[in-house]
Amino acid sequence: MLFKSFSSLLLGAVGALAAAGQLQQVSNFGSNPTGVQMWLYKPAQLANPLPLIVALHACQGSAQAWFGGTGFANAADQKGFIVIYPDAPDPGGCWDVHTDATLKHDAGGDSLGVASMVRYAIKTYGVDPNLVFVQGGSSGAMMTNVMLGAYPDLFKAGVAVSGVPYGCFKGSGLWNVDCANGRIVKTPQEWASDILDILALVQSSNSGMARSTALCFHLPYAWLNMFTSDDILHTPNFWEEIKQWTNVFGVSQTPTANQTNSPLQRFSRASFGSNVQAILGQGYGHNVPDRTADYLEWFGLTNAKPGTWTPPGGSSPPTTTSAGGSTPTNPPTGGGGTGTAAHWAQCGGLGWTGPTGNSFSPLLGGLRANSLLKACESPYTCVAQNAYYSQCV
Repeated sequence: MLFKSFSSLLLGAVGALAAAGQLQQVSNFGSNPTGVQMWLYKPAQLANPLPLIVALHACQGSAQAWFGGTGFANAADQKGFIVIYPDAPDPGGCWDVHTDATLKHDAGGDSLGVASMVRYAIKTYGVDPNLVFVQGGSSGAMMTNVMLGAYPDLFKAGVAVSGVPYGCFKGSGLWNVDCANGRIVKTPQEWASDILDILALVQSSNSGMARSTALCFHLPYAWLNMFTSDDILHTPNFWEEIKQWTNVFGVSQTPTANQTNSPLQRFSRASFGSNVQAILGQGYGHNVPDRTADYLEWFGLTNAKPGTWTPPGGSSPPTTTSAGGSTPTNPPTGGGGTGTAAHWAQCGGLGWTGPTGNSFSPLLGGLRANSLLKACESPYTCVAQNAYYSQCV
């Protein structure tokens, strides 16, 4: 079995969550070449302007499982937004994040079906096109990055929990072992290239539309979440996601702020300006705690409510402080870790608490003194891939 049942892990963590209404299936919503199903949760009372969240389930999951096991439907009752729960057509419940079609704008694949759902909701229910968001876990997180990359004109922000970069699974098969195990390492420019090409294409073909002409200023905000003990989608993918999205936004890969124990104990939060935020959970596996309130804060929906409300600032998500309101601090820089790290394992960087030493970085000009180093098992060497991550290669 390639995937653990992410949905069952999540449901076990958060328990059953009962919404006031029922999930409804919608048909004939637009172009849908692979047969993705559209399931909708529409609360009795709606906010104005009306937000939309697209919630993407994991492998072996379903729209119904994501509806019952995450907090979006309950929050929709309180805040008045609509939730779309797409259901993947693959028999194993995994999303198409690997075909050429799904990785392109309006070319096909599962991504086009999901994009059609968004367009249908804007036209049919009066969703504000500037308040469309996407969140997913595991395969759903991979699909979140695909939607942000292939359809930057549709989404304002996204949250990818335990995923991989856009394009990392590209190939003929549903499962990419090298990507899953963190073996695909690219430069920031290589990761961002296809997304920037799509952005330029969308801007060019829709130059007369207000939303599209503002794309260069309103790229989807990206929140990336990963766990150090994830044995399904290995941690190096987290750092590759950071490289990708920081380059898309043209910002430094060096965090502008670091926070520890935020939003939970043993979590490290790094901000790369206002558009990219990355959170790493120490010691967690593929099991993902539901953090609906944090997702809504990132989307700027904390104060949303049925009836008239005012979105904050119209663009930027709020700046988050660490638990207890303390001043952001640098991630841990020491510790007493012992032993050797396996091939492709982390051996230094953001969140690393092992012993200090030296590591070699071809990207950063050679030997880095006083970096965080854990000896790698023979014959591998600890190499700094960038300013915030080293791995055994």
